[in-house]
Amino acid sequence: MFNNRIRPKTAEEIAKIKESCTIVVKAIAHVAKIIKPGVTGLYLDKEAETVMRDLGAVPAFKGYNGFPASLCISVNAAVVHGIPNATELKEGDVVSIDCGAVINEYFGDSAYTFALAPVGEEIIRLLKTTNESLYKGIAQAKVGNRIGDISYAIQEYTELNNKYGVVRELVGHGIGKRLHEPPDVPNFGKRGNGLRLEENWTIAIEPMINLGKKDVYQAKDHWTILTRDGKPSAHFEHTVAVKQGGGEILSDHTEIENEIKNNGNIMNISENI
Repeated sequence: MFNNRIRPKTAEEIAKIKESCTIVVKAIAHVAKIIKPGVTGLYLDKEAETVMRDLGAVPAFKGYNGFPASLCISVNAAVVHGIPNATELKEGDVVSIDCGAVINEYFGDSAYTFALAPVGEEIIRLLKTTNESLYKGIAQAKVGNRIGDISYAIQEYTELNNKYGVVRELVGHGIGKRLHEPPDVPNFGKRGNGLRLEENWTIAIEPMINLGKKDVYQAKDHWTILTRDGKPSAHFEHTVAVKQGGGEILSDHTEIENEIKNNGNIMNISENI
């Protein structure tokens, strides 16, 4: 199976994507530092936008197909594409922060889900499993594998082994001079299926995993995607470059996870990843 639309990136292009990803991570890490019960999505959005612009980048999401904010902030049953609002966050909330930035004409994209303490064991396990599945997928982003190898690794770990719902309607994607490029990178599929991965393809891998069933619907705001059964969802994302030994992570989450360790308002699910 061939796809002439997908062009491997040069080392210089990958460096530019990584620069954008670094800014994205700094914006999410700032959110990790300040998020707590009582703050609003609008406040977090403004703070993240300031971080990006201060570092010379432009928020990639703001104005994208009419999206009104710099972050997608999706709370509890919201899977992705939540619009930041004036509702105060509260203890027990599950909050997905998805962020994109562009600098020097290249995009970066990443996401992390936070749980405001205290939360139950089933929430911690959902977030931890979803995050771990991201790295299972990245390990399969190696030259000669196929898209389906990434997809199956995520689905096997979350749905087949842990009985969570894997969202079908939304998928990962290529990234470069556009926020969304070919190929699509689903979180479900069969090993050995799909396009054969080539060195230096740049892709965003982003498991969107529901505590309950896989079914979702779009809210009346025409953006927010919600679980149909009302159960919480988790979302983690890395931008990676396809390499011989597996995906090279361009959006290192270490800074985010360090801030989590210093913020007693959020659960730390990063151990043993």
